[in-house]
Amino acid sequence: MMTPRRDTELRELFATATLGITPPLVPMTAIEKAGRAFRRRRIARRVAAAGLLLAPVAATSYGFFAPGPAATATVHTARIVAPGERVEVMTQRELWLTRDGLHWSTQAQTNQFRSIADLDSGTAGIVPHAEAVNGSAMLFGLYRGRGDAATVRIVTDEGTVTGSVVRLAGPSDWGAWYVTVPLLDKAVVWDGKALIHSITVRDASGQTIAQTVLS
Repeated sequence: MMTPRRDTELRELFATATLGITPPLVPMTAIEKAGRAFRRRRIARRVAAAGLLLAPVAATSYGFFAPGPAATATVHTARIVAPGERVEVMTQRELWLTRDGLHWSTQAQTNQFRSIADLDSGTAGIVPHAEAVNGSAMLFGLYRGRGDAATVRIVTDEGTVTGSVVRLAGPSDWGAWYVTVPLLDKAVVWDGKALIHSITVRDASGQTIAQTVLS
C-alpha cells in the first residue's frame, strides 16, 4: 500500500520531469475500496448461482424419495335387505328376497319365483338364471353355503365379471347374486347355461362359499 508521503514525492518528481505540470492526486484509497466492493459482489453472485443450481437437485431428490399415496384395495360387501325389499338390477328389472326364496320381475313377466328349497339344506350350491334385456343379459340366481357371502365371480363367454350379493338380515346360509353383462349372442337359454361357464360366491376374504361349473 502506498503512503501519502511517498505519493507526494512521486508527484514532485513527475512534475519536474514534465516541465512543472503537477498531476492531481491519485485516489488510491477509493480505488482499493472499490476493488474490495467488486470482489464482494462477485463472491455473492457465485454463491447465489450455486444455490440456484442446487435447488432443483434438492427438489428432484425429494420428489424421487417421497412416498406416493398408498393403494387401496376394493372391499366387496353384501347388500343386506329386509324381506320384500326391491333391488333394481336394470331398468324395469328387479329382484327381492323373502324367507322362502328369490323373487324377480321383468317387463315381460312379473313376480317370478325360485324357492330356496331347490338347494339342499346343508349343501353348498348355486342356481343360475339369465334374462336377455335390450342387448344385455341380467345374470342372477340363488346360492347356499356356509359363511358370510360378500361377492360373486362369474365367468362368461365375454370374460370374467364380479357381481353383487344380496342377503336377508340375520344369520343365514343362503342369498341371491346378480350382475349385468353385454350380450353379443342372442341365443341365451333361461337357465343361463348358454352364457355362463362358472359361478363362484366368496366371502370378504376371498374364501369360496359356493361354486358351480356349467361348461
